[in-house]
Amino acid sequence: MISGANMKSYWVLVHQFEIALKDDEIPFGTAEQLGLAGFAKLQVGTYQNSPVFLVQLDEQAVENLQNFTMVNLRTQIARPAEFAHLLHRVVSLNHFLNTHKFCGKCGAHTELANNEIAVHCPNCQHRSYPTISPSIIVAVRRGRQILLANHLRHKGTIYTTLAGFAEAGEAIETTVQREVWEESGLKIKNIRYFGSQPWAFPNSLMLGFLADYESGEITLQEEEIFDAKWFDCDQPLPELPPEGTIALELIKETLKICREER
Repeated sequence: MISGANMKSYWVLVHQFEIALKDDEIPFGTAEQLGLAGFAKLQVGTYQNSPVFLVQLDEQAVENLQNFTMVNLRTQIARPAEFAHLLHRVVSLNHFLNTHKFCGKCGAHTELANNEIAVHCPNCQHRSYPTISPSIIVAVRRGRQILLANHLRHKGTIYTTLAGFAEAGEAIETTVQREVWEESGLKIKNIRYFGSQPWAFPNSLMLGFLADYESGEITLQEEEIFDAKWFDCDQPLPELPPEGTIALELIKETLKICREER
């Protein structure tokens, strides 16, 4: 998986949730040209018909890095989808490799598999693959109104849609109903799929849905939600999630449906 490392390639240098950019882009060239010949590297795919290599950085490497700017993944969410998804992939794989250095079955040191992106235990032969955690995010409509919530992590600022992780043995439609009920006390109907977005904080895949209000009064899950309200589509809205997020796309689509309501 490191063949082609001497070809001109794209290099994604990652430390936790930060990425090294050169002139606001991921660097392109050979390892020698970019001063990366001494770094361990792993080919993780292609971008614009060229190989992409993950380079894992520790704190010392970040301090010694020259001619690069470290940026947080969140600042890149509004970039074109192919580019943003590539960054999410590499950050998520970096987290996977950093958290699977030992076998979860016998505790021995793992090794990179030689034929796929996975870690292999030479002691017990157990193999682990990159973790993907499915989660839902849903916009709820009631006539010409949209339900928006202010989560505790955004207390007093951003209002957004409801979201949460799927549980073991749970159909994703059940996750949508459960999360809305737990966080707002509302029952919903007419659940339909909207789209998805990788979310490497550290390994989520968000599945977006639209839904309609069925019954109930707003009752907050106070350990997670600071406030939740119905907002009329023709009235001023609170601060919304940033561009590039599926949350904002869900809100925009719901407001469009609201305005078409007679």
